Amino acid sequence: MRKRAGSIFNAATLSFTERISKLHIKRQELIRPVQENPKEYVLLSIRSLAERLKTDPATVLRIVRGLGFESYREFKAYLHELSIASATSLEGMQSVVPNDSSLASHGRRTLEQDIRNLHTLRNTLDMSRLVSVTERIYGAQRILLLGGDMAIALIYLLDYKLTLLGLPVSQATTPGKTLHAVRGIGKKDLVIAISFRRGLRQTVEGLQQARSNGAYCVGITDTFVSPVARFSHECFLTSVEAPFSNSYAAPASFINILFATCAHYRRARTLDVLKQVDHEQRHGFRWYPG
Repeated sequence: MRKRAGSIFNAATLSFTERISKLHIKRQELIRPVQENPKEYVLLSIRSLAERLKTDPATVLRIVRGLGFESYREFKAYLHELSIASATSLEGMQSVVPNDSSLASHGRRTLEQDIRNLHTLRNTLDMSRLVSVTERIYGAQRILLLGGDMAIALIYLLDYKLTLLGLPVSQATTPGKTLHAVRGIGKKDLVIAISFRRGLRQTVEGLQQARSNGAYCVGITDTFVSPVARFSHECFLTSVEAPFSNSYAAPASFINILFATCAHYRRARTLDVLKQVDHEQRHGFRWYPG
């Protein structure tokens, strides 16, 4: 998790909708514009927000505390995460002024953002938590991977790497397959769900069902306000920030790191597997003859 999340993540087990429902109806309507478009309000001071909502700072602070936040600063950090979760590809593209730079500059900007995403992963990834998940992976009777849309590429990557290690892994990347796959998941199983921004419905609902069935659930997402984080026992954040659309450089790197810890967790077992792989890579029919 991001170190700056702190107590905000602990409070993020409730969605904004659930938070608002705890307020008086008049205060619900007052704060509703912020819920619907957090990006417009995230940079405002408490006084400026009060002016936009046509109320006073004291009322805003009471609403903030009624939503479960200790301070307005904590509330703003939460809004920042909501703005990340609700971002769309169109908004990213529109933020770049047409013809303000060359095509090469756009390419460099994208590469630099990928590098920043990787630096963020390096600085925030808690290896002890990753090792704990690795132990659970080896202790699981079955491992189910959930994801859809663009995240299918990450599911395929993780599935291939865990299959290479001989682990009992399967995947569900469509709504129907997800529905049927999680039905048989239970207490001895582990589920890894991958989804970013607001969270894909099939992935989130599959994760919820798996958890209610007793499975241990691990999430990979980009913000602690994601429903993937909310419904996981353990969650890892990997930024997908990009000039527009999502970048999967950091999530792919995280999968490589997880694969490495799994490979070395039972080194002798992995070496036995890789001896067979080595023979196939040297002599197998799949490879073009040199």
